[in-house]
Amino acid sequence: MPSPSRRTVLATGSAVGGALLAGGMPAQARAADHSDTSASDPWRTVLDDADLVWQRMPKTWYEGPYLGNGFLGSGIYAEPGAETKAVRFNVQHSEVQDHRPEFGSLFGLARLPIGWFTLEPVGAITGLDWRLGLRDAELTGTLTTDQGTLTLRALVHNSRSVLAVEVTPSEGERDFRWVFHPADAISPRADFKPLPDGYQGNPPAEVAEHDGVSTAVQPLLSGGQHVTAWRERTRGGTRCLYVHVAHSYPKSTALGRALTTVRGASALPYDRLAGTHRAWWHAYYRKSFLSLPDARIQRFYWIQLYKTASAARRDAPVMATSGPWLESTPWPNTWWNLNVQLEYWLIHGSNHLELDAVTRALSEFRGNLSKEVSDRYRADSLGIPRTTDPQLVNGAAGTLTGYGVGIPGQDPPTPEVGNLTWALHNVWLSYRHTMDESILRDVLFPLLRKAINYYLHFLEPGADGKLHLPATFSPEYGGNSRDCNYDLMLLTWGCRTLLESAELLGIKDALAPRWREVLAQRVPYPTDANGFMIGADIPFAKSHRHYSHLLAVYPLYELTGRTPDELALIEKSLAHWVGFEGALQGYTFTGAASMSALLGKGEDALTYLGQLMTRFIQPNTMYKESGPVIETPLSAAQSLHDMVCQSWGGIVRVFPALPTAWADLTVHDFRTQGAFLLSAVRSGGVTRWVRLVSEAGAPCVVRHGIAGAIDVRDGRGRPLRYRAVSDGTIQVALRKDESVLITARGERPDLTIAPVRPNADAPRWGLPA
Repeated sequence: MPSPSRRTVLATGSAVGGALLAGGMPAQARAADHSDTSASDPWRTVLDDADLVWQRMPKTWYEGPYLGNGFLGSGIYAEPGAETKAVRFNVQHSEVQDHRPEFGSLFGLARLPIGWFTLEPVGAITGLDWRLGLRDAELTGTLTTDQGTLTLRALVHNSRSVLAVEVTPSEGERDFRWVFHPADAISPRADFKPLPDGYQGNPPAEVAEHDGVSTAVQPLLSGGQHVTAWRERTRGGTRCLYVHVAHSYPKSTALGRALTTVRGASALPYDRLAGTHRAWWHAYYRKSFLSLPDARIQRFYWIQLYKTASAARRDAPVMATSGPWLESTPWPNTWWNLNVQLEYWLIHGSNHLELDAVTRALSEFRGNLSKEVSDRYRADSLGIPRTTDPQLVNGAAGTLTGYGVGIPGQDPPTPEVGNLTWALHNVWLSYRHTMDESILRDVLFPLLRKAINYYLHFLEPGADGKLHLPATFSPEYGGNSRDCNYDLMLLTWGCRTLLESAELLGIKDALAPRWREVLAQRVPYPTDANGFMIGADIPFAKSHRHYSHLLAVYPLYELTGRTPDELALIEKSLAHWVGFEGALQGYTFTGAASMSALLGKGEDALTYLGQLMTRFIQPNTMYKESGPVIETPLSAAQSLHDMVCQSWGGIVRVFPALPTAWADLTVHDFRTQGAFLLSAVRSGGVTRWVRLVSEAGAPCVVRHGIAGAIDVRDGRGRPLRYRAVSDGTIQVALRKDESVLITARGERPDLTIAPVRPNADAPRWGLPA
């Protein structure tokens, strides 16, 4: 039976039965006892094992604990220059920004720093013992001074958006204090680049008291304000600080909202707040499960799930480069030429579509996307520039203040035109993993149609009879090139997806003949002896961190090595790209790992992830270049997904690229394209069973990886008809909510979901002793 067509793939679209909650290996971490589950619970086992610990004082953002809920964020570390005297609790918020578009997204629309609290003990700090408990999303532990101890618990409440820090002091530390330090409300980019002419910082914050609640009101020159409100309450021997941040524009309504929120939260003891907070997080983690025998990487993976839910919510702003935490950075806004796309990939396989802010934002603020292209194209085209604020506004176009979309064949501004199409690929992934037709109909198709239409204005036939693109820019190589691979690859994917989407939706679009012409007549991707070029005018000839010239390989899966020549081209291009040291950065290695996984090279993928871990990942699993950038560790989790399961092209591939060392692996409710939930167990290097639950009744084609004859059964254990597609690949007809279980012939495996044993001990993340 031939492989399913791409049209079939696009068109297709619970809980796994059995004893799936039995225990696994003994927990290697402390077992908190305020839970609704036992220490034998597999989620509790892996989460407790992944807790970050600090037995040395973190001195920077890249070393310390962090808390967040997609809006309010706090990073915790020693007060710079006063490491033995105070601990900083940064207070930042993803909605707090300036509103002066005349100075562009990097200055006039930039995220604004808010400030920080210092926890100032009576004595000098001599030690600490902290744990960031992933399962409860809570920091706990003690701070020791030469005068006593401070026992603390801290969280950023999931729904109330309140930072709560409860401190129980010993007798000698009863007089510790909290101090708030408002930050200068100026774009953080000012520390890295010259200010635009006429730009000035906002006036200082105004600190006041309101019937027991303290506030710092930050007026904005553009109108509006952001307000930090806090209150400390004493109950018995404990003192609890409650903090909330509110932002309003253009009206000055944030003060009232902040006061109301803090008064309501501070009426509740810490434990009351923590109860509802913990319940949300416990349910969050149970949407999927993954365990593998590399302890360091397994812990890293679960930390990324914690980090993502701390930084993202569907109704929160699309993640800026540093998530809700804002530190010193030249990138104080949202970046669309790679960062956003990588930040959100892991939500699909991990079954966390509730965090998808990209689809929501592109839909909600689509009106602003037409304003980012030149006037003459706004009637039928859309684009997104390199940087925007949360409402997808760029402001002034220029190298000092922001980067506009540009016009192919012209410069300035830099003609960087493919970013919206790439962002819409994320929307397509959300559609494919849910089979929610409203995403396809209401968001993807209308936006992609206009994004591709922008290209169609500039395609021209050449002397060779092929369609060519004028010079455009490939992030972030430098220089403009005709037939730029970044744009040709996105254009190809976009036209193909539009045709298939229109057929699915029953739309007879007048542009369909043009899309077909592009697919039939566009110039081949420029290549040379080293593989894919940047474009027809620019070879790949220097170190380059970005894989903008390789998108057809990953993540678009337009080229996958189907023929020997195609495979050789991919292998040659990948080796040439990573062969230039100098400019390579962390996401170079996550991209290389995922491309290796595409080729089934699990050892290579693991090697690239190992280089990432040893060269770039910081003690708390954050990542930095010139400033904090959150996308790289999150995309490393997606690279791990790509090793465990791939579902491009209409086939669910189970364990397609595992290294030999990962002989045991368990995955549960991993979401795939076609809206299937995959559970599978591998032990002793052998896949023992594979189970898929269909949420949408899509055609189910699975490359199960079980050698020899198989049994295929439904959810009640009855034989289920199937058709062999190829060796190790079968097609099964599943209706919505039906399931299939695949095992070796005659096997009745234990369907328990449990953690696997680690191959070796590994240090915890954080700063252990």
